[in-house]
Amino acid sequence: MPEQQREPSLLDALTPIVILVALLAASVILFADNSSYGPNQIALLLSTGITAIIGLKNGYKWQDIEQAMVNGISLSLGAVLILLAVGSLIGTWLLAGTVPTLIYYGLELLNPSIFYAATCIICAIVAMSIGSSWTTAATVGVALMGVSNGMGLSEAVSAGAIVSGAYFGDKISPLSETTNLAPAVAGTELFEHIRYMLWTTIPSFVLAILLFVIFGLTETQQASTDKIVEIQQMLAEQFNIGWQMVIPLVVLLVLAIRKMPAFPAVTIGALLGAVWAVIFQPEVIDQLASSDHQGWLAPVTVTWTALFDGVSLDTGNPEMNGLLSGGGMSSMLNTIWLIMCALSFGAVLEKVGLLKRAVSVFLKGAKSAGDMVSRTILTCIGTNLITADQYMSIVMPGRMYKNEFSKRGLHQLNLSRSLEDGGTLTSPLIPWNTCGAYMHSVLHVDPFQYIFYAFFNLISPVLAIIYAYLGIKILRIKPTVQPGTQAS
Repeated sequence: MPEQQREPSLLDALTPIVILVALLAASVILFADNSSYGPNQIALLLSTGITAIIGLKNGYKWQDIEQAMVNGISLSLGAVLILLAVGSLIGTWLLAGTVPTLIYYGLELLNPSIFYAATCIICAIVAMSIGSSWTTAATVGVALMGVSNGMGLSEAVSAGAIVSGAYFGDKISPLSETTNLAPAVAGTELFEHIRYMLWTTIPSFVLAILLFVIFGLTETQQASTDKIVEIQQMLAEQFNIGWQMVIPLVVLLVLAIRKMPAFPAVTIGALLGAVWAVIFQPEVIDQLASSDHQGWLAPVTVTWTALFDGVSLDTGNPEMNGLLSGGGMSSMLNTIWLIMCALSFGAVLEKVGLLKRAVSVFLKGAKSAGDMVSRTILTCIGTNLITADQYMSIVMPGRMYKNEFSKRGLHQLNLSRSLEDGGTLTSPLIPWNTCGAYMHSVLHVDPFQYIFYAFFNLISPVLAIIYAYLGIKILRIKPTVQPGTQAS
């Protein structure tokens, strides 16, 4: 006769979470910005093991726990395929001059009379084109901080504008890891997720721009923009710049609008980028080709390498190298590793009943859509504060609340949007979070200083909660009812 499975206690439910928090905190202390590149994965696996031990104690079989881990990982396979395609796309778009062209023309927007607003828009364009807030801040953001200092403007407001723009672009870019992670955890489709986020993202960004315009008009702005011109010159020296380079982006946007699934759409964009590189960037290909692969072999090997291992350019300028290098499927392997470990932890937590027990505490008193969205966003913020990792602030609340949204008749798009509004956007505002620590290290402005001026990151979570309580753009479905319960 099989052993009776016992209901977990609150202590059982909280033990693996507390241990995970402690391990992640130690990871950040010991490894700082590198904590997401292996240490956090070990913390997740160790916590998964502790969760499994609690499940075994309560009468669950190892075979069932192991199968739950396999099933949990399988949920991410669609997102894994998209992430690999995104890595290839970034690599070929760098090689084709698509990303450099977007950066070049984005810098044209800079106007000293509206520096803060222009800075926010420029960073948004760059981050949207490359899908990385970190790379945007470390390259264009650093240059813009230099221009700000030359103009005698506020470092805190300038940093707030950079963070706002970088995270706006990151949030709505299909190339972004977090933008792929949130719908993967919630169970929604990438482009549907992006379209649904626009209802809170666009108004928040417009309000942020208006605030930056007001702040900018109160200051005298007279300075040289030599650093911006220098970046443009270096881009023009390395690549053939022209509007035709943006055609791969236009094609991808058209495919997204026509609702082609993300994986084939991104793959087509990546392959088109490879073709564009061969046609328009022969000098770059010759520069990257090895001595063993010349002639017709050069474009084949260089574009092939860009698809799986990205691009690595040596411009003689370390900052520009960082801006113009990267991509490839290999660049996504660490994120895939993290997703697999996080979903394994969540799957076991759910299988042995610990997730349900913890959620019952967090959701006590929650009745309306506003209650659900606000609790999700606050849980994401709390996870960012406690675990110091933006990926965890998406994965853990996503796993915790996924079934509850369905049970209460709320579409999973409400969940995936809330995960980004509360998780992605608040991570750079916390000094000990890996994102906050990174922004501090590249912009040299403490998050405690720019937190009050990262208007987009502050407005979006608040607006999402207001929308939910007012019933604005809240998608509903038929509630799911578990056996033995009645629909309320």
